[in-house]
Parts: sequence; C-alpha cells; structure tokens
Amino acid sequence: MSERDGSYVDGLREAVLQEMERDPSVVCFGLDVDDPKAIQGTTRGLVEKFGQGRVFGTPLAEDAMTGVAIGMALAGLRPVHVHIRMDFLLLAMNQLVNIAAKSSYMYGGSVSVPIVVRSMIGKSWGQGAQHSQGLYSYFMHVPGLKVAAPTNPHDAKGCMIAAIRDDNPVMMVEHRLLYPHRGPLPEAPYEVRPGRARVLAQGGDVTLVGISHALAECLRAQRHLADVGVAAEVIDPIWLAPLDVDGIAASVAKTGRLVVVDNGWTTCGASAEIASAVLEKLQGQRDVRVRRLGFANTTCPPTPGLEALFYPSARTIAAAARDLVEGRATGWLPAERADAVEIEFRGPF
Repeated sequence: MSERDGSYVDGLREAVLQEMERDPSVVCFGLDVDDPKAIQGTTRGLVEKFGQGRVFGTPLAEDAMTGVAIGMALAGLRPVHVHIRMDFLLLAMNQLVNIAAKSSYMYGGSVSVPIVVRSMIGKSWGQGAQHSQGLYSYFMHVPGLKVAAPTNPHDAKGCMIAAIRDDNPVMMVEHRLLYPHRGPLPEAPYEVRPGRARVLAQGGDVTLVGISHALAECLRAQRHLADVGVAAEVIDPIWLAPLDVDGIAASVAKTGRLVVVDNGWTTCGASAEIASAVLEKLQGQRDVRVRRLGFANTTCPPTPGLEALFYPSARTIAAAARDLVEGRATGWLPAERADAVEIEFRGPF
C-alpha cells in the first residue's frame, strides 16, 4: 500500500471521496458542506465531482435533518451527515438515541441504519460555553451507537471508511485542533476497525491514555516525564465505543498506574468509564493507582488565560503522572519544551 504525507483534513476528505466513488449509495450532506471553505477543506471537491444530488447543504435544523438521514439509511442509502459542532447534536438526541440506535433491535435486525454523524469538538479562539464541549460520553452510553475519535491522518481516513461501511450508526468525533496535523496517509482505501487501541510509546512506569487531541498532549507529557526518568506508556483508544478495555488493561497490568486524559468533564465521562473498566478487569490481580484529567467542574471558558487553567496540558499531565508514580505530591511542573508548540486553529468554525 503506497503511502505519503497528508493532513487530518486530507484523511477525512479522501475517505468520503473514495467511498462515494466505490458505492453510489453513499451521500454527504449537512451544514455548509458545499460552502467554499468546505468544512475546513474536509468536503472540498465533493460537490463538483458528485453533484448536488449526492452532496448538498442543509438548513440549520439538526433534528429534522437527522431524521432525513435516518430515513435515507432505512431506504438503502449510506449518508454522511455533517453537523459541524458536537454541541448542537443535543438538538437531535431523540433521533440519534431513540431512533437511529434502536431501529435494528426493535425490528429484529430486519433494518439497519448505516449513518455516519460527523461533529467537531474542542477549544479554539474563545469558543466558550456552547461551542467547545466534548459530549461523546453521551453517545458511548447508548447501545447501538459506535463512537470513533481518531487522532491522526491515517486513523481519520481509516475510521471514516470503516464508519461508512458499517451497518450501524457511527459518531465521528473530530477535534478541531487536529485538523492541521500531518502524518503518513496511505492512498488506497483501508479500514481502521473498532476493537484495538494503539500503543504509541512504550514505558513501564505509568500508562497515559489520551482521548482525541488529549493524546497529542500525552505524547508531549511523555517527553517531559522522560526528562526526569519516568517511562510513560502512551495509548490511543481510537474507538471509544466499542472500547478496547483489554488492550488498555494489559498496559496498566504492567505499569500499575493509569492516567486518563479527556476532552470532557471527568464526572460520568469517558475517562471515568476507562478507569472503572480497567480497575474491574485488574481487580484481584494487582494494585492500581488511577488519576483522571479533564474539564474542571465549570462551564467551558472563552479567554486564553482561563483556557490555560481549564484544559489539561502536557505539563499538567506530566506533573500528575509523576505524582502518581512517586505516590506523593511532588510540586513539580516541567518547564515548557521548545518542541511543544501547538498549531493554531484560525476558524471560522
């Protein structure tokens, strides 16, 4: 399989383009998919190639258009529905939770709802209370929904292709700060299917699990920890539902320490589910120390100064992990590294 460098945006765009070429039942629609900015480039060129019958914009009507997507799927199409921000999936919760997730079960498997729901999460330039939330734990909670949160271009493409081909509804979680990230991106179509997390750095002292963009911070934290002699193992779950509990637990069985870093609130969040599932798996086998990091128990702030306090960073992750390893509050906070600069996201979404 030939491979070249590409961006997260390239991976998402290529996945949809190649699946639309392969399967005429695949359609792509949603807010501004046909806008010149093309959802940060993720839908660029699709309307020109496939026409407005298969690629089209929609009204600002999340509930109604999600119902349209479900109807399309029940009628034999495979819609990719772009919602832009995850915050406003809340307007379509009945359609997603009570209809899309349950139809196959309620009709004894005689129907399927193969829809892909794309939505962005994450901070950036003061988006604040209603535009920064990572609400994917809501969907992890619901049987019948799958949830993917890829963190690199390779997995963005592979998860999207797997999602389009899946006969179940799939929620695609896309952190806006990941869009400019680049990495290896195979040209040919391929799937990154649910069921296996990926170990990105080996270590025996502590396991760091980073969800979505938090993984990038965990990889930076791993370098901070290496500077003080702490070897961190870094894991990317990739798929949050179904979750590879066995893979994460295997790492924690080795290290005995687990730090889960989320892009949401820790209360009833994805980090809580990962931590509790791992502890249940390992209870009676060995003692495990656990720490969850995520949003503070307050509404997402808009200003850079407050954001720096609100969101976990590589430095605060490293500090929490070192405290866990040493079993005490060390008071250590690493200095910023020169290679830790984040690419700035400049909107408009």
